[in-house]
Amino acid sequence: MPTALITGASSGLGLEFAKIHAANGGDLILVARSGNKLEQLKQELTAKHNIQVTIVVKDLSVTDAAQQVYDEVKSKQLKVDYLINNAGFGDFGLFANTNWDKEHQMMQLNMTALAHLTKLFVKDMVAARSGKILNIASTASFQPGPTMAIYYATKAFVYYFSSALYNELKPYGVSVTSFHPGPTKTGFQDAADMHSSRLLKLMPVPDALPVAKKGYAAMMKGKRTAIPGLIDNVFQMSSKLMPWWFIIPTTRFLQGSEDVK
Repeated sequence: MPTALITGASSGLGLEFAKIHAANGGDLILVARSGNKLEQLKQELTAKHNIQVTIVVKDLSVTDAAQQVYDEVKSKQLKVDYLINNAGFGDFGLFANTNWDKEHQMMQLNMTALAHLTKLFVKDMVAARSGKILNIASTASFQPGPTMAIYYATKAFVYYFSSALYNELKPYGVSVTSFHPGPTKTGFQDAADMHSSRLLKLMPVPDALPVAKKGYAAMMKGKRTAIPGLIDNVFQMSSKLMPWWFIIPTTRFLQGSEDVK
C-alpha cells in the first residue's frame, strides 16, 4: 500500500485522513506543529494497523518549512506516493480590522507551503509516473468572501492551482484533486473566531470523518474536483449561475457583519 504524507495531521480532517489511510494498510508521514499529538496518533495507528508511521514536527507557516519537510523525508529514504495538503486556517473580520501578521501566516500556510510541497514532491511522482495529490480547498474558493477576504482568496488559489496541475500532470500518471468541503467540525471555526457567523447557525455542520471519507475516495479515483455535501454543491452552483452583485453581499450576510473599528 502506498505511503501518504499528510499535513495538518494532528486534528480535524487531517487526523481523519490519517486514520482512513492507515485502515487501508498504508504507511504514513504525518506533519503538524504538535509533536505530542502526532506521537499519540503514531502509537495508536501503529498498534491498531501494524503500519509504519513517521512524524515530522514542523510549522508550515514558517518560510522554507516545506523544504525542511522534504529534506527530512528524503534523508529517511521515504517515498511519498500520496500527498495530502490539508494544513490551513482562516480568520474572521473586516480586512481593515484584522491582524496582518496572522493573515501573512495564513497566506504562507494555505498557499505558499501547499504549492512548495507540491513542487518538491511532484517531481518525484512524475519520475515514477505515478502519484496522487489531494489539496484541501473549500466552498469558499468559488466566490469572494467579505469578512474573510484573505481566506476565501487563498482557497480560490488552491482551486485554480490544483485544476491547472490536474491538466499538466495527468499524462504522467499523477492525479491532482481539489476538495471543497463547507463548514465541518474540525476546530477551524474556533481558530478563525467565527462564533458570530450566521452561516454556522443556519446550516448543519457535519463531522469530519464522513467528509474526509469523501475526499479520500475522490483522491483515489483521481477526480479533478470533489464537493462532499448537497449544500456545498448548492453553493458551488449558485456561484456559477448568479451574478456577483448578488453573491458577494449574500456571502457577507451569511458570514456575519461588523463595523470598521
